[in-house]
Amino acid sequence: MRVGIDISQIVYQTGVSRYTAELVKYLLKIDQQNEYFLYAGSLRQRQYLRDFFNQLKTDKTILKLNWLTPKLADLFWNRLNLLPPTDLDIFHASNWALPRTKAKLVTTIHDLTFLKYPQTHTRYSVAAHTRHLNQARKYGDRIIAVSESTKKDLIDYGIAAEKITVIYEAAASVFRPIDSRPARAKYGLTKPYFLSVGTLEPRKNLKRLIQAFSALRTAQLAIAGPIGWGESLPTTSKVKFLGFVPDEDLAGLYSGAKAFVYPSLYEGFGLPVLEALSCDCPVITSNVSSLPEIGGEAAIYINPLKVSEITQAMTAIQKLNLTQKSLAQAKKFSWEKTAKETLKVYREVVEC
Repeated sequence: MRVGIDISQIVYQTGVSRYTAELVKYLLKIDQQNEYFLYAGSLRQRQYLRDFFNQLKTDKTILKLNWLTPKLADLFWNRLNLLPPTDLDIFHASNWALPRTKAKLVTTIHDLTFLKYPQTHTRYSVAAHTRHLNQARKYGDRIIAVSESTKKDLIDYGIAAEKITVIYEAAASVFRPIDSRPARAKYGLTKPYFLSVGTLEPRKNLKRLIQAFSALRTAQLAIAGPIGWGESLPTTSKVKFLGFVPDEDLAGLYSGAKAFVYPSLYEGFGLPVLEALSCDCPVITSNVSSLPEIGGEAAIYINPLKVSEITQAMTAIQKLNLTQKSLAQAKKFSWEKTAKETLKVYREVVEC
Protein backbone atom coordinates (compact mmCIF):
# COMPACT_ATOMS: atom_id res chain seq x y z
CA MET A 1 0.00 0.00 0.00
CA ARG A 2 0.97 3.61 -0.57
CA VAL A 3 -0.27 5.36 2.58
CA GLY A 4 -0.54 9.13 2.92
CA ILE A 5 -0.90 10.75 6.36
CA ASP A 6 -1.49 14.43 7.10
CA ILE A 7 0.94 15.30 9.91
CA SER A 8 0.47 19.10 9.83
CA GLN A 9 -1.08 19.08 13.32
CA ILE A 10 2.12 17.96 15.08
CA VAL A 11 3.46 21.53 15.20
CA TYR A 12 0.79 22.71 17.67
CA GLN A 13 1.93 20.71 20.74
CA THR A 14 -1.62 19.58 21.58
CA GLY A 15 -3.21 16.21 22.27
CA VAL A 16 -3.93 15.86 18.55
CA SER A 17 -0.26 16.64 17.89
CA ARG A 18 0.83 13.85 20.22
CA TYR A 19 -1.62 11.40 18.69
CA THR A 20 -0.37 12.14 15.18
CA ALA A 21 3.32 11.95 16.06
CA GLU A 22 3.06 8.75 18.12
CA LEU A 23 0.84 7.03 15.57
CA VAL A 24 3.31 7.71 12.76
CA LYS A 25 6.31 6.59 14.85
CA TYR A 26 4.71 3.28 15.77
CA LEU A 27 3.25 2.60 12.32
CA LEU A 28 6.78 2.82 10.93
CA LYS A 29 8.06 0.53 13.70
CA ILE A 30 5.57 -2.25 13.05
CA ASP A 31 5.11 -1.96 9.28
CA GLN A 32 8.08 -2.83 7.05
CA GLN A 33 6.02 -3.52 3.92
CA ASN A 34 4.11 -0.39 2.96
CA GLU A 35 5.26 3.01 1.75
CA TYR A 36 4.33 6.10 3.75
CA PHE A 37 4.00 9.66 2.45
CA LEU A 38 3.80 12.27 5.21
CA TYR A 39 1.95 15.38 4.08
CA ALA A 40 2.59 18.56 6.02
CA GLY A 41 1.85 22.21 5.40
CA SER A 42 3.26 25.14 7.35
CA LEU A 43 4.68 28.59 6.78
CA ARG A 44 6.58 29.10 10.06
CA GLN A 45 7.20 25.59 11.38
CA ARG A 46 8.74 23.89 8.36
CA GLN A 47 11.99 23.13 10.18
CA TYR A 48 10.08 21.51 13.05
CA LEU A 49 8.40 19.21 10.53
CA ARG A 50 11.73 18.38 8.88
CA ASP A 51 13.27 17.60 12.28
CA PHE A 52 10.40 15.26 13.13
CA PHE A 53 10.78 13.50 9.79
CA ASN A 54 14.55 13.14 10.21
CA GLN A 55 14.03 11.38 13.57
CA LEU A 56 12.04 8.62 11.92
CA LYS A 57 15.09 7.04 10.23
CA THR A 58 13.33 5.03 7.54
CA ASP A 59 13.80 4.65 3.80
CA LYS A 60 10.14 3.67 3.32
CA THR A 61 8.89 7.18 4.06
CA ILE A 62 8.78 10.38 2.04
CA LEU A 63 8.01 13.85 3.43
CA LYS A 64 5.66 15.91 1.26
CA LEU A 65 6.20 19.39 2.68
CA ASN A 66 3.95 22.01 1.07
CA TRP A 67 2.43 25.44 1.66
CA LEU A 68 -1.05 24.13 2.60
CA THR A 69 -1.38 25.35 6.18
CA PRO A 70 -4.41 23.97 8.04
CA LYS A 71 -6.45 27.03 7.03
CA LEU A 72 -5.44 26.68 3.40
CA ALA A 73 -6.12 22.94 3.54
CA ASP A 74 -9.60 23.76 4.82
CA LEU A 75 -10.06 26.13 1.86
CA PHE A 76 -8.69 23.89 -0.87
CA TRP A 77 -9.81 20.49 0.46
CA ASN A 78 -13.01 21.11 2.43
CA ARG A 79 -14.49 23.97 0.43
CA LEU A 80 -13.04 23.99 -3.10
CA ASN A 81 -12.16 20.29 -3.54
CA LEU A 82 -8.83 21.22 -5.13
CA LEU A 83 -5.20 19.98 -4.97
CA PRO A 84 -5.83 16.52 -3.48
CA PRO A 85 -2.92 14.14 -2.76
CA THR A 86 -2.36 11.78 -5.68
CA ASP A 87 -1.01 8.28 -6.41
CA LEU A 88 -2.04 6.85 -3.02
CA ASP A 89 -4.02 3.80 -1.98
CA ILE A 90 -5.15 5.37 1.28
CA PHE A 91 -5.04 8.84 2.84
CA HIS A 92 -5.37 9.36 6.61
CA ALA A 93 -6.63 12.91 7.14
CA SER A 94 -6.20 15.02 10.25
CA ASN A 95 -9.17 16.23 12.29
CA TRP A 96 -9.16 19.50 10.34
CA ALA A 97 -9.38 18.90 6.57
CA LEU A 98 -10.31 15.96 4.36
CA PRO A 99 -9.48 16.05 0.63
CA ARG A 100 -11.53 14.58 -2.22
CA THR A 101 -9.10 12.08 -3.68
CA LYS A 102 -9.18 8.79 -5.58
CA ALA A 103 -7.49 7.16 -2.56
CA LYS A 104 -9.54 5.54 0.19
CA LEU A 105 -10.15 8.08 2.96
CA VAL A 106 -9.68 7.57 6.69
CA THR A 107 -9.89 10.31 9.30
CA THR A 108 -9.64 10.45 13.10
CA ILE A 109 -12.21 12.35 15.16
CA HIS A 110 -10.96 13.09 18.67
CA ASP A 111 -14.05 14.76 20.09
CA LEU A 112 -17.01 16.94 19.22
CA THR A 113 -16.24 19.83 21.56
CA PHE A 114 -16.69 22.24 18.64
CA LEU A 115 -20.37 21.24 18.59
CA LYS A 116 -20.97 20.58 22.29
CA TYR A 117 -18.90 23.51 23.59
CA PRO A 118 -18.53 25.89 20.63
CA GLN A 119 -17.58 28.72 22.99
CA THR A 120 -14.25 26.93 23.59
CA HIS A 121 -13.32 27.42 19.91
CA THR A 122 -13.06 30.37 17.56
CA ARG A 123 -15.94 30.87 15.16
CA TYR A 124 -13.66 29.91 12.27
CA SER A 125 -12.50 26.74 14.03
CA VAL A 126 -16.09 25.62 14.64
CA ALA A 127 -16.91 26.16 10.97
CA ALA A 128 -13.77 24.34 9.75
CA HIS A 129 -14.27 21.33 12.03
CA THR A 130 -17.93 21.14 11.00
CA ARG A 131 -16.95 21.21 7.31
CA HIS A 132 -14.45 18.42 7.95
CA LEU A 133 -17.04 16.35 9.79
CA ASN A 134 -19.51 16.76 6.95
CA GLN A 135 -16.83 15.76 4.43
CA ALA A 136 -16.07 12.67 6.52
CA ARG A 137 -19.75 11.74 6.65
CA LYS A 138 -20.15 12.08 2.87
CA TYR A 139 -16.84 10.89 1.46
CA GLY A 140 -14.86 9.15 4.19
CA ASP A 141 -14.45 5.40 3.94
CA ARG A 142 -13.76 4.97 7.66
CA ILE A 143 -13.77 7.22 10.73
CA ILE A 144 -11.55 6.37 13.68
CA ALA A 145 -13.06 7.50 16.98
CA VAL A 146 -10.75 7.60 20.02
CA SER A 147 -13.43 6.33 22.43
CA GLU A 148 -16.86 4.71 22.52
CA SER A 149 -18.14 8.03 23.84
CA THR A 150 -16.91 9.84 20.73
CA LYS A 151 -18.41 7.10 18.55
CA LYS A 152 -21.79 7.66 20.22
CA ASP A 153 -21.48 11.41 19.59
CA LEU A 154 -20.76 10.72 15.91
CA ILE A 155 -23.75 8.39 15.61
CA ASP A 156 -25.93 11.04 17.25
CA TYR A 157 -24.64 13.45 14.59
CA GLY A 158 -25.92 11.12 11.87
CA ILE A 159 -22.88 9.06 10.91
CA ALA A 160 -23.52 5.35 10.35
CA ALA A 161 -22.15 3.11 13.11
CA GLU A 162 -20.59 0.69 10.62
CA LYS A 163 -18.42 3.53 9.31
CA ILE A 164 -16.80 4.10 12.71
CA THR A 165 -13.99 2.13 14.36
CA VAL A 166 -12.95 2.85 17.95
CA ILE A 167 -9.17 2.87 18.50
CA TYR A 168 -7.88 4.20 21.82
CA GLU A 169 -4.92 6.50 22.30
CA ALA A 170 -2.12 5.80 24.80
CA ALA A 171 0.22 7.58 27.19
CA ALA A 172 3.75 8.38 26.06
CA SER A 173 6.54 6.20 27.45
CA VAL A 174 7.84 9.10 29.57
CA PHE A 175 4.85 8.62 31.89
CA ARG A 176 5.89 6.02 34.46
CA PRO A 177 6.49 6.02 38.23
CA ILE A 178 9.65 8.05 38.92
CA ASP A 179 11.30 9.97 41.75
CA SER A 180 9.11 13.02 42.30
CA ARG A 181 11.60 15.07 44.33
CA PRO A 182 13.26 16.96 41.42
CA ALA A 183 9.91 18.08 39.97
CA ARG A 184 8.48 18.97 43.37
CA ALA A 185 11.53 21.08 44.15
CA LYS A 186 11.44 22.78 40.74
CA TYR A 187 7.81 23.85 41.15
CA GLY A 188 7.96 24.66 44.86
CA LEU A 189 5.64 21.92 46.08
CA THR A 190 6.93 21.47 49.61
CA LYS A 191 3.71 20.03 51.10
CA PRO A 192 1.52 17.05 50.11
CA TYR A 193 -0.48 18.09 47.05
CA PHE A 194 -3.32 17.19 44.72
CA LEU A 195 -2.64 17.68 41.02
CA SER A 196 -4.83 18.72 38.11
CA VAL A 197 -3.72 19.15 34.50
CA GLY A 198 -5.38 20.98 31.63
CA THR A 199 -5.78 24.25 29.81
CA LEU A 200 -7.36 26.85 32.07
CA GLU A 201 -10.81 27.10 30.49
CA PRO A 202 -14.38 26.42 31.68
CA ARG A 203 -14.77 22.90 30.25
CA LYS A 204 -12.03 21.69 32.63
CA ASN A 205 -14.27 22.70 35.56
CA LEU A 206 -11.40 24.12 37.60
CA LYS A 207 -13.58 26.66 39.42
CA ARG A 208 -15.57 23.86 41.10
CA LEU A 209 -12.35 21.95 41.78
CA ILE A 210 -10.89 24.93 43.66
CA GLN A 211 -14.14 25.35 45.59
CA ALA A 212 -14.05 21.66 46.53
CA PHE A 213 -10.42 21.85 47.58
CA SER A 214 -11.02 24.90 49.78
CA ALA A 215 -12.97 22.67 52.19
CA LEU A 216 -9.83 20.63 52.93
CA ARG A 217 -7.62 21.70 55.80
CA THR A 218 -4.31 20.30 54.61
CA ALA A 219 -2.35 19.85 51.37
CA GLN A 220 -1.85 22.03 48.32
CA LEU A 221 -3.58 22.04 44.95
CA ALA A 222 -1.25 22.26 41.95
CA ILE A 223 -2.78 23.06 38.55
CA ALA A 224 -0.58 22.52 35.50
CA GLY A 225 -1.52 23.87 32.10
CA PRO A 226 -1.47 26.98 29.93
CA ILE A 227 -3.92 29.83 30.32
CA GLY A 228 -6.91 29.43 28.04
CA TRP A 229 -9.96 31.61 28.40
CA GLY A 230 -13.10 32.11 30.51
CA GLU A 231 -13.88 33.18 34.04
CA SER A 232 -11.14 34.18 36.46
CA LEU A 233 -10.23 31.48 38.95
CA PRO A 234 -10.03 32.11 42.70
CA THR A 235 -6.50 32.10 44.07
CA THR A 236 -5.32 31.26 47.57
CA SER A 237 -1.98 30.44 49.14
CA LYS A 238 -2.89 26.75 48.93
CA VAL A 239 -3.56 26.79 45.18
CA LYS A 240 -0.52 26.95 42.91
CA PHE A 241 -0.81 27.56 39.15
CA LEU A 242 2.23 26.01 37.44
CA GLY A 243 1.61 27.06 33.84
CA PHE A 244 2.81 24.81 31.03
CA VAL A 245 4.80 21.82 32.38
CA PRO A 246 6.93 19.65 30.03
CA ASP A 247 6.28 15.91 30.04
CA GLU A 248 9.47 15.00 31.89
CA ASP A 249 8.49 17.22 34.82
CA LEU A 250 4.83 16.23 34.60
CA ALA A 251 5.69 12.56 35.11
CA GLY A 252 7.40 13.53 38.36
CA LEU A 253 4.42 15.61 39.49
CA TYR A 254 2.01 12.74 38.78
CA SER A 255 4.29 10.33 40.65
CA GLY A 256 4.39 12.49 43.78
CA ALA A 257 0.77 13.61 44.02
CA LYS A 258 -1.72 12.43 46.66
CA ALA A 259 -4.14 12.10 43.74
CA PHE A 260 -4.81 13.43 40.27
CA VAL A 261 -8.16 15.26 40.15
CA TYR A 262 -9.78 15.76 36.74
CA PRO A 263 -13.41 16.93 37.03
CA SER A 264 -13.77 17.81 33.33
CA LEU A 265 -17.24 18.36 31.90
CA TYR A 266 -16.46 16.55 28.63
CA GLU A 267 -13.53 14.69 27.05
CA GLY A 268 -13.19 12.81 23.80
CA PHE A 269 -10.51 10.63 25.39
CA GLY A 270 -9.04 12.19 28.55
CA LEU A 271 -5.34 11.51 28.04
CA PRO A 272 -4.21 13.07 31.37
CA VAL A 273 -6.18 10.36 33.23
CA LEU A 274 -4.14 7.69 31.46
CA GLU A 275 -0.89 9.58 32.07
CA ALA A 276 -1.64 9.71 35.81
CA LEU A 277 -2.52 6.01 35.95
CA SER A 278 0.74 5.21 34.13
CA CYS A 279 2.62 7.03 36.92
CA ASP A 280 0.78 5.00 39.58
CA CYS A 281 -1.12 8.08 40.73
CA PRO A 282 -4.62 7.65 42.25
CA VAL A 283 -7.26 9.27 40.01
CA ILE A 284 -10.47 11.15 40.75
CA THR A 285 -12.40 12.04 37.61
CA SER A 286 -15.85 12.73 36.20
CA ASN A 287 -18.49 10.11 35.49
CA VAL A 288 -19.23 11.61 32.06
CA SER A 289 -18.23 11.18 28.40
CA SER A 290 -15.16 8.99 27.80
CA LEU A 291 -13.62 9.25 31.27
CA PRO A 292 -15.08 6.03 32.77
CA GLU A 293 -13.79 4.15 29.70
CA ILE A 294 -10.25 5.33 30.32
CA GLY A 295 -10.20 5.04 34.12
CA GLY A 296 -11.98 1.68 34.30
CA GLU A 297 -12.03 0.28 37.85
CA ALA A 298 -8.87 2.17 38.77
CA ALA A 299 -10.47 5.60 39.37
CA ILE A 300 -12.98 7.22 41.71
CA TYR A 301 -15.83 8.89 39.81
CA ILE A 302 -17.72 12.02 40.75
CA ASN A 303 -20.53 14.14 39.36
CA PRO A 304 -18.49 17.11 38.07
CA LEU A 305 -21.34 19.52 38.82
CA LYS A 306 -21.41 18.66 42.55
CA VAL A 307 -18.64 20.35 44.53
CA SER A 308 -19.39 18.25 47.62
CA GLU A 309 -18.73 15.01 45.72
CA ILE A 310 -15.32 16.27 44.61
CA THR A 311 -14.46 17.19 48.19
CA GLN A 312 -15.59 13.81 49.52
CA ALA A 313 -13.51 11.96 46.94
CA MET A 314 -10.40 14.00 47.76
CA THR A 315 -10.92 13.23 51.44
CA ALA A 316 -11.43 9.50 50.88
CA ILE A 317 -8.77 8.83 48.23
CA GLN A 318 -5.94 8.05 50.65
CA LYS A 319 -7.99 5.34 52.35
CA LEU A 320 -8.26 3.39 49.10
CA ASN A 321 -5.47 1.23 47.69
CA LEU A 322 -5.58 1.82 43.96
CA THR A 323 -1.89 1.17 43.25
CA GLN A 324 -2.13 -2.18 41.48
CA LYS A 325 -5.35 -1.19 39.72
CA SER A 326 -3.76 2.02 38.35
CA LEU A 327 -0.85 0.32 36.61
CA ALA A 328 -2.99 -2.60 35.43
CA GLN A 329 -5.47 -0.22 33.80
CA ALA A 330 -2.68 1.80 32.17
CA LYS A 331 -1.18 -1.33 30.60
CA LYS A 332 -4.36 -1.88 28.60
CA PHE A 333 -3.34 1.02 26.36
CA SER A 334 -0.23 1.28 24.17
CA TRP A 335 0.79 3.15 21.03
CA GLU A 336 1.90 -0.12 19.45
CA LYS A 337 -1.65 -1.44 19.89
CA THR A 338 -3.02 1.81 18.46
CA ALA A 339 -0.77 1.50 15.41
CA LYS A 340 -1.63 -2.18 14.83
CA GLU A 341 -5.37 -1.50 14.97
CA THR A 342 -4.98 1.52 12.67
CA LEU A 343 -2.98 -0.51 10.14
CA LYS A 344 -5.75 -3.12 10.24
CA VAL A 345 -8.25 -0.38 9.33
CA TYR A 346 -6.07 0.68 6.37
CA ARG A 347 -5.99 -2.90 5.05
CA GLU A 348 -9.74 -3.40 5.53
CA VAL A 349 -10.58 -0.19 3.71
CA VAL A 350 -8.24 -0.85 0.78
CA GLU A 351 -9.52 -4.42 0.36
CA CYS A 352 -13.17 -3.37 0.28
